[in-house]
Amino acid sequence: MTAVAENPTTDPLPAAGLSVVGADVRIPLVTGEEVDYANFDYAASAPCLTAVRDVLGDALPYYASVHRGAGFHSQVSTAAYERARRTVAAFLGARDNDAVVFVRGTTDALNLLARSIPDQCTVVVFAGEHHASLLPWQHRGSRAGRVVRLPLPESPAEAVEAAREALAAAPEGPRLLCVTAASNVTGEIWPVEELTAVAHAAGARIAVDAAQLVPHRRFSLEATGADYVAFSGHKLYAPFGAGVLAGRTDWLQAATPYLAGGGATGNVTEDDVRWNDLPARHEAGSPNVLGAVAVAAACDALTAAGQDALHAREQALLERLRAGLAAIPAVHDLSLWDAGHPRVGIVSFVVDGLPSDLLAAALSAEYGIGVRDGLFCAHLLTRCLLPEGHAQAVRASLGLGTTEEHVDRLIGAVAELAARGPRWEYAEDDGRIAPVSDGRGFPDVLA
Repeated sequence: MTAVAENPTTDPLPAAGLSVVGADVRIPLVTGEEVDYANFDYAASAPCLTAVRDVLGDALPYYASVHRGAGFHSQVSTAAYERARRTVAAFLGARDNDAVVFVRGTTDALNLLARSIPDQCTVVVFAGEHHASLLPWQHRGSRAGRVVRLPLPESPAEAVEAAREALAAAPEGPRLLCVTAASNVTGEIWPVEELTAVAHAAGARIAVDAAQLVPHRRFSLEATGADYVAFSGHKLYAPFGAGVLAGRTDWLQAATPYLAGGGATGNVTEDDVRWNDLPARHEAGSPNVLGAVAVAAACDALTAAGQDALHAREQALLERLRAGLAAIPAVHDLSLWDAGHPRVGIVSFVVDGLPSDLLAAALSAEYGIGVRDGLFCAHLLTRCLLPEGHAQAVRASLGLGTTEEHVDRLIGAVAELAARGPRWEYAEDDGRIAPVSDGRGFPDVLA
């Protein structure tokens, strides 16, 4: 096994009192050993905060469908659901007249917005967007009249100038700029405030995909001036199927609900349907009450802990990881901009001579380290950044449960694998690379 730090951080956040469910889980290796699981897959889905689990435990006995219910449980659940909306609004620095709509996640939020923009709206996006913010504008049902896809900028300043020029060249009428706040491939933070100023100067609006930013840093609609923001609960330590679209009400209020059904309707007759006002207008069906409560509990926990302090701790771990990987000659870090540009806790990299799917499989099976391999639902960006000879990359992403021991284990494991390759034999199994004769088995979580 790999050497670890002499004094590893065994309690991820003792001062803040934050912990994640599963932090103490030990997993088997193909070598027969057992180790603590080192989770470096937070950018895909973060584990549940213990504080979120505890709040859900308190809410579950009172669970009922919200709104229009006379029963005690329904009234309790309704109060919790609407309190969750207020909590999320405060967490996002929402303005007094902003709407907070609970959805399934960032993808759902931006598809909703794509169906709510005015007809023939010009939408400007960058090629580096996650698919959730790249594709909805051209999908069936979108009301966009024209989509302008900008090439990857070589610097933040170039991104701002490219947006300025594209918005200025757009036809008269409604215009929307959509941008990712932090890249899910590189972790690099985009200049949201500058892009917002450019959009507003051109008479346009801006929508921010903050799925990768809000788990790591504070975001404020009021402070940035952004018109809309979307994020997913499952990346914010609340993996219970809820997400958020928040922002200005007029476009959302004018749009026909893209989900038609109960809850979205004010009155239905044989000849007509009157839709509800916001936010119920876009929350058709029985809302995900517990998902919304979980998101709010995560917002409360992160706010109480102090996101600035959490960010500082994460940056120390990120610098440790990047420096360790940079010292391995065969490793190449993926970056769009200068290596010193601010980023959240995400590092994507390749290792010469070692396919990324094999690297990820070996890290898991031989070292107990979970990473993500592939193109990360940002195919255009990832392929552009890959060195020649590499088809995919490995992504290591940090979170509240990450420790110094985890970081050092990952660095040591990558160094060993780069030097001599995997110790075990691997082969393709149902489209994935997996250990041959893997006798570990998996726990039956439904038993």
